[in-house]
Amino acid sequence: MYDYLIVGAGLYGAVFAHEAKEHGKSCLVIDKRPQIAGNVYTEEVEGIQVHKYGAHIFHTNNKKVWDYVGRFATFNRFTNSPVANYHGELYSLPFNMYTFNKMWGVVTPEEAKAKIEEQKKQAHITEPKNLEEQAISLVGTDIYEKLIKGYTEKQWGRPCSELPAFIIKRLPVRLTFDNNYFNALYQGIPVGGYTRFVANMLDGIEVRVNTDYLADREAFDKMAEHVIYTGPVDAFFNYSLGTLEYRSVRFETELLDMPNFQGNAAVNYTDRETPWTRIIEHKWFEFGKDANGNDLPKTVISREFSSEWKPGDEPYYPVNNEKNTALYNKYKELADGETKVTFGGRLGTYKYYDMDQVIATALDAAEALLG
Repeated sequence: MYDYLIVGAGLYGAVFAHEAKEHGKSCLVIDKRPQIAGNVYTEEVEGIQVHKYGAHIFHTNNKKVWDYVGRFATFNRFTNSPVANYHGELYSLPFNMYTFNKMWGVVTPEEAKAKIEEQKKQAHITEPKNLEEQAISLVGTDIYEKLIKGYTEKQWGRPCSELPAFIIKRLPVRLTFDNNYFNALYQGIPVGGYTRFVANMLDGIEVRVNTDYLADREAFDKMAEHVIYTGPVDAFFNYSLGTLEYRSVRFETELLDMPNFQGNAAVNYTDRETPWTRIIEHKWFEFGKDANGNDLPKTVISREFSSEWKPGDEPYYPVNNEKNTALYNKYKELADGETKVTFGGRLGTYKYYDMDQVIATALDAAEALLG
């Protein structure tokens, strides 16, 4: 009936479906959720585009990807500059001269660099063996204790001394007054929200939501020549080799009858005692304005709570430690043996991707399969 059955209406599935349609192929896109757009799904509340599954800020240095997404939405000029709240002390993120000045009173890059080196030396770290040692070697003990340790342990549910160093190797540390978190050449949020952006990709393509591929795989497989699968790779193989681990995120979202709750899109709570990792105030992704440029009288906030994934939860972050990587590699061998199935996306390849990476890999897969 179809050339391609695409399991998952998130970014990977939507990009592939669009490319297949452009090549004259027939597609059916299915998703077990009641809506399209996967984890980038946004819904409008009181004129505010609410990021239902957590904040998504598009950023990339890949011009090909940036030009591609520009075909489906206009992106605003939003720049991610989060704030860290440690017991009421506010610090600029990513770590930059504003952070160092607030922490130590230093004024010049030379002073900041000397302070970090001094604390690194006092900690006697030469070869960082874990996340804690890696962080101290990058920013010193004061910043580690106040701005990294509590937040990271809440996020991963494990002591920093038990987490691998590579998680934090790309921690942005700047001896400038630049608080643009991503520092990417292209950055922004699609005007009108991500759901509309994905809907534009899927325009003219048959989509069925509330449809679970794994619940009736045999029937679905008969409907198409080839399957693009973006669900969990271990679920595809019925967890036959064991269950891969994820971190999950729970959100408590409130509509507040006030124009401004925290004055910023993202505030990270870096102490261990506050149960949530951060609060997102969604209206600031579009500068507090509605579609007509009017100031919005209300606001929507979401508190984020990190937790260990269990069946029934939404899987968010793969736990890419040695044990899970070894298990995934075994599943990948099985996946590579599936001649009529292509595995893609964050869950299908058990890899944490930024949005631009998801789009780039989907375009690569489309090029390989469609020519």
